[in-house]
Amino acid sequence: MTAPQWMIFGILALTMGLFLWGRLRHDVVALASLMACVVTGLVPAADAFVGFGHPAVITVACILVLSHGLQQSGAIDGITRKILPRNTGRIATLGALMGLGALLSGFMNNVGAMALLMPVAIQAAGRLDMTAGQVLMPLAFGTILGGMTTLVGTPPNLIVSGFRADAGLGQFGMFDFTPVGLAVAVAGLVFVVLVGWRLVPARKASTGEGFETGAYLTEVRVPEKSKAVGLTLRQIEAELDGAGAQITALVRNEVKMSAPHGGRRVKADDILMLEADVDGLAEALSAFGIKLEQQGRSSDKSDKEAKAEAEAKSGKAEEAKAEEAGLKDLVTADGAGAAGGNGKARDKDKDKDDAKEEDSRRDEDIVLRELAILPASSLVGRSARDLRLRSRYGLNLLAVAREGRRPQARLRTLRLKSGDLLMMQGPAEVLSDFANDTGCVPLGERDLRIPDTRMAVLSMAIMGGAIALVTFGVLPAAAAFALGVLVSMILRTVPPREVYTAIDWPVVVLLASLIPVAGAMEATGAADVMARFLVETVAQGNAVAALAVILIVTMFLSDVMNNAATAAVMCPIALGIAATLGVSPDSFLMAVAIGASCAFLTPIGHQNNTLILGPGGFGFGDYWRLGLPLEALVVAVSLPLLLLVWPL
Repeated sequence: MTAPQWMIFGILALTMGLFLWGRLRHDVVALASLMACVVTGLVPAADAFVGFGHPAVITVACILVLSHGLQQSGAIDGITRKILPRNTGRIATLGALMGLGALLSGFMNNVGAMALLMPVAIQAAGRLDMTAGQVLMPLAFGTILGGMTTLVGTPPNLIVSGFRADAGLGQFGMFDFTPVGLAVAVAGLVFVVLVGWRLVPARKASTGEGFETGAYLTEVRVPEKSKAVGLTLRQIEAELDGAGAQITALVRNEVKMSAPHGGRRVKADDILMLEADVDGLAEALSAFGIKLEQQGRSSDKSDKEAKAEAEAKSGKAEEAKAEEAGLKDLVTADGAGAAGGNGKARDKDKDKDDAKEEDSRRDEDIVLRELAILPASSLVGRSARDLRLRSRYGLNLLAVAREGRRPQARLRTLRLKSGDLLMMQGPAEVLSDFANDTGCVPLGERDLRIPDTRMAVLSMAIMGGAIALVTFGVLPAAAAFALGVLVSMILRTVPPREVYTAIDWPVVVLLASLIPVAGAMEATGAADVMARFLVETVAQGNAVAALAVILIVTMFLSDVMNNAATAAVMCPIALGIAATLGVSPDSFLMAVAIGASCAFLTPIGHQNNTLILGPGGFGFGDYWRLGLPLEALVVAVSLPLLLLVWPL
């Protein structure tokens, strides 16, 4: 071997060792690997960062943004509520949960799909008398399996497609992965649902999920088109039972009825007072198409606008009265006074213009935050109406959580106490200033999703449109999904301020760093050396054996290092083996895609496995019990299908 080949093998060995060591983040290790290649001259300095413009990297980043839009709009919450059964046994519930996770993972980031369904899985575990881990691990594996069914389902598929294009063979299509990937996913799901879940060790969760804040008391208004109109309170509560929400009062025509009779029918414009935790609140809003009372009022007309209109009307009325009484001339007789009055009027107009400009700027940064009231807070003993939150600060008080007893007053007249938790909506900067000025503590960031039907429909339409553009070959994947992000920003299904926070930058840096390293393997001939070794020594020149070797080696590497990194390392080797044997590279590239997507033995091979480590109470050695037979099944199903669908 040549010196450059020895160097690239040494760098790769050290890179894999650091991945296994686990003390450094994957993106740090990948960047260090790239810099080592640049310093040694294996990658030209001018080409060091071409990976950041690689179509696979751009597509991954755009998919993360569009997935964020689906998540925040409540689109996935609505789908989950309609599809998942509520009162069925273990097999049916696990099947529906894993099936939904796999379906979502085929068209959005599989980590996002897992994060969305985790609360549902934990809740289902309690109902089914199972530990959280016995539901979470099947769900995690289901979302991983679902990702291999389409081009955009998981980063390894995009990387494999990119390497095929670089080899001059063109990119894989959106559903080129489906014939083999879908069969493997279905076989895996059936195995886990019927048998595999029994292999998951029953562990007690070692860490809580987030923090507990108790139940919030909030008010929701029933619009005319809501599904709740005409239903009895008893029927609504039965539907909300799974969300852990309950109706504490009904307000009709500004008259509050505490503990209303369950047979009373709900009318349009009624206000329901609900008690629910954060997740249950979002589900309750989605279930009947109802909206938070304060949020609904602010979306129709802000207090500032209402106040301005009232002042304008009041001013006109006073002017008319003055004219009738013959006093108008007295008011304006003093020239200096008139000039001063005109100056003040101009100042007021300027202040109004500045306020409008400030409001316009702030409207682009609206967020939801939870604030805890400290004992010395100026809010203690005061209500939202006293504080004039909307007219003075431009903030909405959406809900209140109080430890110990349920508040009885209406939300806007409720006297706040030390220790109360407030769910507030408004500009992020204003909320921070409000917390500092009034003696409140912002709680750790939480995912507070308030469903928005219009935004949910738009976000699904945008994602569907981008997929259609790729499917019918109108645009390449990177361009199609970048266009989707642009439309999302314009229509605000993903606010511009959230676009960059929605991207998992460590994954982007990892991919962009390892693509040039993989290119160095090919440029130095190291990939060919590795390919000849695997073909001649391990596979003994047999193409089918070589395909099995690639699949198993990729699967093993994916268990101990990031799946995207595995795909980037193995693609040049797969192409080299195909060239050495003189066969089509497609079956070998597909084997890499499948192997890189099947990380079931360890918690570090895939982010979804890491997500369930704490909530499931798992240890490092708990994954192989279900993961090993599942990986054996994947090999048994995928190998003959690869030879059938992508013949050598």
